[in-house]
Amino acid sequence: MQTETYTSNEQHGPQYDQSNDRYTFQYDADGSATLPTRIVHALAAVADIDVSQGEFSLYDSIDPDALERIFSPKADGSKRSSGHVAFTALEHEVYVYADGTVFIYPPVDAPRPTRTIEQEH
Repeated sequence: MQTETYTSNEQHGPQYDQSNDRYTFQYDADGSATLPTRIVHALAAVADIDVSQGEFSLYDSIDPDALERIFSPKADGSKRSSGHVAFTALEHEVYVYADGTVFIYPPVDAPRPTRTIEQEH
């Protein structure tokens, strides 16, 4: 079986996992972007919207500050190793895990990527 993969132009952007019908990316807490910012840009890429035009605000779905606090290091400085949060944004189901994994499930009627790994390389 050939796996279809889509990668956004953003470094470490969402990749489409055809076998599970979801987009996925790994959030790096040591990176320059915050978790809410990465989610907004991933959703924008997946839903094909321009966030700079004010078409979408994460506040419409979840409190970004609370999301950031939930997955920030514990009081003793250690990283969180378990737990997840799920919410709906732009009709996409978003699952954020403590290990930095983020899954975005598109709506049933949303178009899916048509490029394959072989076509991109």
